[in-house]
Amino acid sequence: MKERFKFNTVGFFTRDNKATVDFYTKTFGFTTDWDGIQPNVEMTLGNMRIILFPRDAFEHMVSRKFQYPEGFNGTMELAFDVPTFADVDKEYQHALANGAASVLSPTTEPWGQRTCYVADPDGNLIEIGTFTK
Repeated sequence: MKERFKFNTVGFFTRDNKATVDFYTKTFGFTTDWDGIQPNVEMTLGNMRIILFPRDAFEHMVSRKFQYPEGFNGTMELAFDVPTFADVDKEYQHALANGAASVLSPTTEPWGQRTCYVADPDGNLIEIGTFTK
């Protein structure tokens, strides 16, 4: 069967592109050639891609206003797998050191996953976890 779609990007509408770029490059190692001026930002990590666009610029472009969640955004998450339980704890601390807000500290769940949640500068939820001790 011919592939109809290929999902390849998550896009965020941001309050502050620079803060979000700094967070994802320092915390997870995303790279970008963003010039710090253009409203559209593309960041990559392996075959993952995140795009950013300022909320006000997006509203101007489409000529309509939107309501954005305040605080933690519980409508979606990004999930990053790491190799081991110890890496969950290490990456959680690394994320906090780079400006993430803690949502759930590292926890070993009854189903065997060690996981944690942090929020990026815009309140988007990020899960860091593994099933490998």
